[in-house]
Amino acid sequence: MAKARKIRKKEEVSFEQSFFMALDALEGESHIDKETLIEKIRSGIEKAIKKDYFPFNSKEKDKDKENDLSSYMKILIDPETNRFELSLYKEVMDVMYVDDPEKEIFLDEAKTYDPDVKVGDMVEIRLDPAKFGRVAAQSAKQSIKHDIKDFEKQKLVAQFKDKEHECVSATVQKVEPETLNAILTIDKNEVYLVRSEQIPGEVLTPGDIIKVYIVNIVNPDTRPSIKISRTHRDLVKRLFELEVPEIADGTVQVKAISRVAGARSKMAVYSEDKNVDAVGACIGPRKSRISSVVNELKGEKIDIITWVEDKAEFIAKALAPATVLDVETGEDNGTKVCRVTVPDDQLSLAIGNKGQNAKLAAGLTGYKIDIISDKDPKPEPLPQPAPKEELPDEPEEETDLLAEDGTEDTQE
Repeated sequence: MAKARKIRKKEEVSFEQSFFMALDALEGESHIDKETLIEKIRSGIEKAIKKDYFPFNSKEKDKDKENDLSSYMKILIDPETNRFELSLYKEVMDVMYVDDPEKEIFLDEAKTYDPDVKVGDMVEIRLDPAKFGRVAAQSAKQSIKHDIKDFEKQKLVAQFKDKEHECVSATVQKVEPETLNAILTIDKNEVYLVRSEQIPGEVLTPGDIIKVYIVNIVNPDTRPSIKISRTHRDLVKRLFELEVPEIADGTVQVKAISRVAGARSKMAVYSEDKNVDAVGACIGPRKSRISSVVNELKGEKIDIITWVEDKAEFIAKALAPATVLDVETGEDNGTKVCRVTVPDDQLSLAIGNKGQNAKLAAGLTGYKIDIISDKDPKPEPLPQPAPKEELPDEPEEETDLLAEDGTEDTQE
């Protein structure tokens, strides 16, 4: 004879238990602390109760009267004891037809809730949260959803406000196949890295850990989003700060950066300490420091030069590796211009592939650069800025040094 199998009855989960289980899950998903979530839920349920049980009073435009409705309800949410209780309060009256049925109740009806109640008391009417009503529940859900979104916006702005213009690590979660936009995770937040802000030619795959530059927070007051980039020139500076202690502590200063993302960057550095080799500090032993930055930037070439105050000398250094014979500077309608003469056999080197070297040098120095060969005819001199007119000195006002009594008149 076969043994009878014991069928274990599945334990039913109460509404309160399922509610607090859902609350724990929401806390984990939204990364919002439980107390804040409960406050948002309480606020949403209060709005729903007002709409469902106080439809007439809720239409009042008087804020004081609207806030007064809160004293006619109880919303208890206690995760420690798993208590979730909703109640209405009405004043007990001795007349059958009360003036305000939303706030008042006839004595006989009140006794069905509390046999010991008396006229003038406030009787408690318990509500079943599980049967709260479709409209009221939907209203609470929408209100909670809206409040949580607002809180997440505020949290996002506060979290990234101090990270603006900084370099942070991010993990690639997904790459959209059509647009190639990437979804990254930064401090548990999902942030879009659009294709135009990715290094040209790089292929991102889920799981990659990359460095990104936080440009700014877009629309912080309405729909905040974090703009990040891997093409921004300041990403190069921040990466060197991570690799070069002398830059991080201020011994070596990054004076200027020019960049064509994915191809080449030029960076000018300087140190007031004569014993410090600013360029050598950035390169590092066996090129270890600069190699780390180049690897992060997917092989982008980086030229590091010494910044000098003399503009002509600085322009010549910026055009390296080409040899410069002469630099003439000027100004044309407020634009800084210069003419650089190089040996004829180095003209193409100075200009670079598709004008890249000249473009980077111009971005680094702030000058519009015209490069010519030493075999070209000597051109006209560049226009120079108009000399500033010196204002005539104002004559000093004569002052009486002696008072009428013959003593020196002093002012405190």
